[in-house]
Amino acid sequence: MKNQPTARGNNTHKVKRPFGDPVELYKPNHRFIPIPGKFKKPGDLTLKLSDVLSNSSVSKINDSKKIVFHMVGDTGGIHGTETQENIAYQMDKQIEQADAASKPAFFYNLGDVVYYNGVSHHYEEQFYDPYKDYPAYIFAIPGNHDCDTKTKPTDEPDTEVSLEGFMTNFCDKTPSYGPYSSYRKTLNQPWPYWVLDAPYVTVIGLFSNVDGSLDANGSTEQYDWLVNELKKAAKNKCLLITIHHPSFSLDTAHGGYPVILNDLDNAFKKAGRVPDAVFSGHVHNYQRFTRTVKGKKIPYIIAGAGGYVNKAQSMHRLQRNPQGELITVPFQTTHKDVVLNHYNQTSPGFLKITIDDKYLHGTYHTVNFDGSRPPATPEDEFKFDWKTNKQVAIQ
Repeated sequence: MKNQPTARGNNTHKVKRPFGDPVELYKPNHRFIPIPGKFKKPGDLTLKLSDVLSNSSVSKINDSKKIVFHMVGDTGGIHGTETQENIAYQMDKQIEQADAASKPAFFYNLGDVVYYNGVSHHYEEQFYDPYKDYPAYIFAIPGNHDCDTKTKPTDEPDTEVSLEGFMTNFCDKTPSYGPYSSYRKTLNQPWPYWVLDAPYVTVIGLFSNVDGSLDANGSTEQYDWLVNELKKAAKNKCLLITIHHPSFSLDTAHGGYPVILNDLDNAFKKAGRVPDAVFSGHVHNYQRFTRTVKGKKIPYIIAGAGGYVNKAQSMHRLQRNPQGELITVPFQTTHKDVVLNHYNQTSPGFLKITIDDKYLHGTYHTVNFDGSRPPATPEDEFKFDWKTNKQVAIQ
């Protein structure tokens, strides 16, 4: 059985997280909504990219000796889709303008595809319309808003069970053009947590539910599955973990999630395998941390400014130091193994990831809130040798 974090503070008032601490205080009574029984879990939770892409597309990836893809979360444009459409436009342009060997093969959404409660009829406006011109496949893991149900008096009436919209649009056994998917077919991902098996990379996508946990109290179902998949993952491929709630964050609204951090660390230890990078959303900004694990450098990256936030004032801001000044990077957090290397808390953006047989290379591109569409601006660039887990200087 997994160990749970130790609660700090008490239940009568919120204890302020210390400056520089990237992990929020543990909530012993977190909310968790089980996956409804109407959805039947398949035996194999792996989707091969070759089962989705054409043979010629997979051959091009293999011939180019690398795979390129986009990644960002918190995209649902409930406040208006202008920012989301701008990001989609810039990702589309990167595909259009790239040479054949460097075209992004897909977009991996880090959760919160549709706000607020993942209701099916919002998929047309918040998902299919904004990406109608994006030519590649779009994969996803669920965020808290994709699985939550009506919880506030101001929420619209919710007649669907948890994850109904996500399962219908991303876990459809027979992909088709549904009532809300006139521009692209639904997808046949096996489950809310699943594995994407692709050339050069294995992506283990996790489902962190409403408040940031893998399993309900007393259960270890997803945790056990994760341990098994870590053990099985090919050693000759880069191994990524994707999960909506981050382990580390220095923002003032959320912070990192202690149950997620605890579960992942325990799973890595039990499996004897540490991933080469961890990607998350949930926090509406960009943050790149490097964590040192037994001498290995592991990037933990938040990319959660994918369209939900439609103005700079709504971005999640980072802590300021006791003098009220902005954090300067590199910044040593209170966790001696975790350093913040870069952040952007003023602009929306997205990641372009390139992986070959040695390197994990990423660029974070920002776009404008006002809808103007000059070329996306490279805001941050990083490169890691995933075979040795060492950071590589950008030439």
